[in-house]
Amino acid sequence: MSALTVSPLLLSGAEGPLTIRTETRGSTAVLIPGGEIVHGCTTVLDPVLGKLPAGTDRLVLDMAEVTFMDTAGLQFLERLEDYSDLAGISLRTVNWTGQPRRILEITGLSVPAADPAGPDSAPPDTGQLLASLRSDQGLSAVAAERAEQVERLQEQVQQLEQAIASRPVIDQARGILMAVESCTADQAWDTLRDASQHANTKLRTVAEALVMVSTGGPAPTEPVRTALRDAVERQQRRVP
Repeated sequence: MSALTVSPLLLSGAEGPLTIRTETRGSTAVLIPGGEIVHGCTTVLDPVLGKLPAGTDRLVLDMAEVTFMDTAGLQFLERLEDYSDLAGISLRTVNWTGQPRRILEITGLSVPAADPAGPDSAPPDTGQLLASLRSDQGLSAVAAERAEQVERLQEQVQQLEQAIASRPVIDQARGILMAVESCTADQAWDTLRDASQHANTKLRTVAEALVMVSTGGPAPTEPVRTALRDAVERQQRRVP
């Protein structure tokens, strides 16, 4: 674990993707975790709790900078609850946003208040929060959110793979245009993109049509053929 930096107003700890900043506001200590609350989070939290100023009588967990929370978030909250019970101080959580807030909403929990220092607002029931997150519905909500995140990542990977696979045929088409029209690589790219837009056809499809006809394959469809011819003419008019 990296070194723990301590000052009268700021504590920070880091291990992996999680950091914790603590701001003292009078006798209130506001813990502001940043990043992901995942496995190993309590090893970051414990040193921070051990360095809280003497006389702290109120503990607030500000979730505004948390980007992701899995089932380890239960351990994180349980550790805070145990600490507050042993120390005899109040605990509340605020500013649930993004993915952690989505988990609360899926489990049917009301989202805690936004003001971490407001003296008049009643602390949310952390016990109820933990009970709901421990329930089958709460654990299922975390699993469902993680599955959605994985699916989004898979879609991005698939799009990247398609882009990589498309590159060779596009480069071939650019080379053909450069040779036939005596233009630069950038001008050939502009011509293909222009034809793609005017034919309302994917750039890869336009490139494939050009490569096929240059190697003795079938002629492009009329819209693609017209778009390519017009794009070449427009490009020639732009060249001094």
